Amino acid sequence: MPRRQGRSGGGDADELAELRERVISEAPEAGSNPLLTDAEEVEADGKVTFSRARRFSELPLSRRTLAGLARGKWEKMTDVQRATIGHALAGRDVLAAARTGSGKTLAFLVPLLELLWRERWSALDRLGGLVVSPTRELALQIFDVLRTLGQKHDLSAGLVIGGKDQQEEAARIAPMNILVATPGRLLHHIDQTAGFDLSNVKMLVLDEADRLLDLGFKQTMAAILEELPRKRQTLLFSATQTRRVADLASLSLSEPQYISVHAASKTATPTRLQHHHMLIEPEQKLDVLWGFVRSHLQAKTICFLSSCKQVAFVHAAFSALRPGVSLLCLHGRQKQMKRLAVYTEFCAKKHAVLFATDVAARGLDFPTVQWVVQADAPEDVATYIHRTGRTARHTASGRALLLLSPSEKAFVDQLSAARIATQRLRPNKQQVHALAPKLRALLSQRADIKYTAQRALVSYVRSVKLQADKAVFDASSLPLQKLAESYGLAAAPRVRSLSGGGKAKEAAKNWAGAGEGRGEASGEEGASEAEE
Repeated sequence: MPRRQGRSGGGDADELAELRERVISEAPEAGSNPLLTDAEEVEADGKVTFSRARRFSELPLSRRTLAGLARGKWEKMTDVQRATIGHALAGRDVLAAARTGSGKTLAFLVPLLELLWRERWSALDRLGGLVVSPTRELALQIFDVLRTLGQKHDLSAGLVIGGKDQQEEAARIAPMNILVATPGRLLHHIDQTAGFDLSNVKMLVLDEADRLLDLGFKQTMAAILEELPRKRQTLLFSATQTRRVADLASLSLSEPQYISVHAASKTATPTRLQHHHMLIEPEQKLDVLWGFVRSHLQAKTICFLSSCKQVAFVHAAFSALRPGVSLLCLHGRQKQMKRLAVYTEFCAKKHAVLFATDVAARGLDFPTVQWVVQADAPEDVATYIHRTGRTARHTASGRALLLLSPSEKAFVDQLSAARIATQRLRPNKQQVHALAPKLRALLSQRADIKYTAQRALVSYVRSVKLQADKAVFDASSLPLQKLAESYGLAAAPRVRSLSGGGKAKEAAKNWAGAGEGRGEASGEEGASEAEE
C-alpha cells in the first residue's frame, strides 16, 4: 500500500457523499441474514440491495477498493462476504460463524478499508484499523491480501508477528494506519513500545476467534481489549461458536449482528468436497499412505499426522525412498522462518505432498490442494472439518481421505451425525505393497531415521492414549509389535504409561496458555500446538 503523508482516502466529494447515502439506503435490516432474505424482496424502484448483490461491483464501494478487488481478480462474493459486508459497511458489530476457506479475509478487509476511506483517514490519524490473527502464517496471508486490496488507498499498513526483530518493528509501527498482528507480539508492543497508541482505533477484527482461545490467548486478548477505545466497530469471525467465543464476544462486541453463514446448509462442509474413509489395520497405514503418494504424483496433497515426530519420520523415510514427487513437512517444532519457507514453497508448487500436524489445519490458505489425507484420526469432528478445509476452498473442488483402524470406526458415525457423509474405500491391491522390507533396509543404513522412527512410534501411541473420546481411541488395542515392524523396527520401543488420560487438545491449551498475561507472548511465539 502506498505510504503518503497527505490527507488520504479523499476521492472526490461527490463520490464520498453518494457512497455514504448508498450505504445507509442499501444496508440490510438489523438482525437479518442477507443469505436468508428472499431474493425477490427488493424495493419497488428496483434498487439493488445487499440481499440481491452477488458481485462486489454491486456494492457501495469506493473506486479505490474496487480497483484493488479487480487487481486481485475478486469479482463474485462468497456467502460469508454477502452475509456480512452489508452489516459491516453500515457500521454494525458483526459476530460471524463461517467455515474455513469461505472467504472471511475479504469480508473484513473490504469494510475496514471503506471505513477509513469514508473517515478520510491519514498518517496524522495514526492507527485506525487492527486485525488480530492467532498465528503468524495466517497473519502473513491476511497482510498479503491487504496489500493487493489496498494498493490504491493512501494508507500505511504493517505486520506485527513473532519471529521478527522487535526493535525494527517498534520503529515502524507507530505511524501505521492498519496493523495485522498476532496477540503476543501486539501486547508486547502495547507494553513496551513508546508512542504506540490504540486510542484512535476505529475497527477491530478478531479472525479465527475460536483458534485464538484454543491457543490460550484469553488473558492476552482481555489485556489488549482494555487498551482499545470503547467506541469502535468490531468484527469477530469464528469457525465454531463455543461458550468461550461467546464470552470473548461479550467483552468485545456491542449489539452485534449474529450471522451464521452455514445456518441453512444441509452439510457441515462445502458441497464440492468429497469425503472418503478407509478401514485398515494400524500396521497397514504406512503401506496405504505410500501407495497413495505413489499413485497421485500429479496431485497436490496435504497429509495430516498426529505429532511432530510422526511428521518428521514419515517425511524423512518417504523422502529417502524417493516416491517421484516433492515432499515437504510442516510442524510446530520448526523455527518460524523454516515454517514460512515451507509454506511459501508448498504454495508455489503444482504437485507436492505436505506432511503436517494440525499447525496447518486452521486458517492457512494453500492454493489448489486436491487431496487432504488424514493418516491419523483427528481428535474430534471439529478438527476433521478444519483439516479438510484445506481443500475445496472458495469455489474449488477437493477430496478428503480418512484412514481409520477398525477400533476407530465409531468416528464415521460421529461424522454422519454432524451431517458429513463419507464413502468407504478399500485399498487397491495393485497400488498397496508391503513397505516394511524397504524401511528395514533404510533404517539399517540410517541411524538418524531409525531413531526418528522409534520416537515417532512412541509419540503416536501417546497421542492415542491422550485422547478423551475412548469410544473412538483405544490405545490398548494397538498391536505394538506389528506397528513397530511396519515402521521398519525389529521391536517396539518401551512406551511409558501416561497418568491422568486427558485430552490432547487440553494439553495444547495448557501448554499454549502457560505464558499468558501482560508482557508475555504465548502460543504463536513458539509452536502452534503442544506435541510430543
